[in-house]
This record gives sequence, C-alpha cells and structure tokens, in this order.
Amino acid sequence: MIKITNGTDIDLDALEIKDVIDIDLLQKFQDNFAESMDIASVTVDINGKPVTRPSSYTDFCMKFTHSTKVGDDRCAESHRRGGEEATRTGRPYIYTCHAGLIDFAAPILIDGKQIGTILGGQILNSSPDESKFRKTANEIGVSENGYVEAVNKVKITTEKSVRAAAEVLYIIANALSKIGYEELKIKDMSQVLSDNFNQISATMEELSASSINVTNNQHTLSEEIVNVKNISMEINTILDSIKSIADQTKMLGLNAAIEAARAGEVGRGFNVVATEIRSLSQNSKETALKISELTNKIENSVDKTIESSGATLETTEQQSAAIQEVTANLQQVTELIDKLNRLANSNK
Repeated sequence: MIKITNGTDIDLDALEIKDVIDIDLLQKFQDNFAESMDIASVTVDINGKPVTRPSSYTDFCMKFTHSTKVGDDRCAESHRRGGEEATRTGRPYIYTCHAGLIDFAAPILIDGKQIGTILGGQILNSSPDESKFRKTANEIGVSENGYVEAVNKVKITTEKSVRAAAEVLYIIANALSKIGYEELKIKDMSQVLSDNFNQISATMEELSASSINVTNNQHTLSEEIVNVKNISMEINTILDSIKSIADQTKMLGLNAAIEAARAGEVGRGFNVVATEIRSLSQNSKETALKISELTNKIENSVDKTIESSGATLETTEQQSAAIQEVTANLQQVTELIDKLNRLANSNK
C-alpha cells in the first residue's frame, strides 16, 4: 500500500502509474487508439522505463533506427528532451526527433506531480527529403536504401492532427489517473477506518472487563469515533470529485462521438475513444454512488454510537446496556466498512 502522510495524504513521491491506472486497461486503450489513428505510442514511468508495450511502432524505428546502439541512444536522448519539455510546461509537447520524424510527449500528472509520460508519433507532416535520411542512415550505421524505403512508408499527416492526437491521449490518461488517485485515497482511507475500528473494539473489551476505567476508556472511544466520522466526511468529498471527473469524462466521450460522426471514415479512431470513455465514466460514477450510500450509513451509525457511548458517562447504572448498544452499532459499521473495502478494491 502507498505510504500515507499527515493522516490521509498520499506520498506523491512514491506514487507510480500502476498505483492509479490499470495497466491492462491503459494498454488496451493505447493499442486501440494507436491502431485506429495509425500513430505509434508507448507509456513510460517518471524514469523513462516503459510500463506498456509499444503500440503501432513503425518499421522505420523498430527495424532500423533502434537496431544500432547509436540510433537507439539518439532516440533515448530525443525522448528525454521531449519529456523534459512536457514536464516543464505540464502540457503535450510536439517535436521533431533526431531521425526526422514528428513525435510528441504528453505528461501524466497527479496534483501537479508528474508520474509518467505518454510518448507517441513516428509520423511526418510532409514528404521526406531522402538525402537527409540517407545521411542519418550512414551516421547510425544502417542501410541507406532500406532506411529510405522505410521512411517512405511512414504516415504523412498535418500538424493539427498530431496535436489533436496528443491532446486526446493527454486528456484520457490524466482523467484515468485522477479517477484512480481518488479511488486509491478511498481505499487507503477505508484501511484507516478499519484500523480505527480495531482500536475501538479493543477499547470496548476494556470497558466490558473493568468498569473502574470506564471514564478514561470512554474518552478514548469518543475520540476514535469522531475520527471515523471525519474520515467518512472526507470520503464524501472525494466521491464528489470522482463523480465530477466521471461527468467531465463522459462529456469528452460525447464530444468525441460527435466529432467522429462529422469526420466520417477519418474519425473512426475517435469513435473507439468515445466508447472507451463513456464506459469508463459510467463505471466510475456507479461505484462512487454505491460508496456514497455506504458512507452515509456509516455516518448514521457513528452518530448512534456517539449517542450510546455518551450515556455511559451520564450514569454508571446504565453502563451495561449502553455498552451492548455501542457494540451492536460497531458491528453494523464494521460490516459497512468491509463492503466499502470490497468496493474500493474491486474498482482497481
């Protein structure tokens, strides 16, 4: 589990892409998008290490440029510079790689902290100048004719299309990461809730075992219960954020579908994006609503627990009955916490 600081804050420095985004889902989306848009892409972590398999890489890059150490090193340096610029601006960055193809880097951010980058491109915006590519072929040590033949197979498109593709990948990846981050916070908070209730249960055993320490133990119990209620309120705040992101993501899906319909055959790739987005937003919103119902029940049970535990301070004659009622309410809340844990884990 990710390290929690300041009670419920997640340590962003320790956060990785896999903690907030299902890599299989990311791979599927990346593959579908790359194939439908005929554009290469791969996702890397903050250190530049790939977390997904390359999607739709060209023969120009895979069979030639990356086939020698010189070419591979030049690619790594080119990607590094593009990634640094995307990090600096916090937006997708379009650039020309060392070999002459158009590439882009789109940062994946959590609360302004970069956790990875989507790299893509491997396309041209005009017919290739064969003399330049022959020169590059000699420099990196590959066949001139093979290199020229490969570059002539690279897709030629407009700069506007490249920027649009980079922007879509940027928006979707960051929507996925934000939703995953909110879900991660709920998951970790549910663990904190479980730990708090373990402490409450221990306190209840002490209350039952010895009425002499009932006052001190009751104060401890009340503090833990208030802590539980505060965390429940934080969860509801996070749920509002998830539902807002889901609504925004659904709107993006509708816009993508409209644009796909307008573009006809050219927009078939955006239709794939629209379907994936709408499915994602609907699932996230449904889960958020279920968790919201549970947190409301938790707060109601906690209120009852506070009323019941307060009775033990008012009169020792009612101590036994109050403890029994508190225990029953705690059992109910514990069951709700278990459901909350299962929901938080199942949606990852």
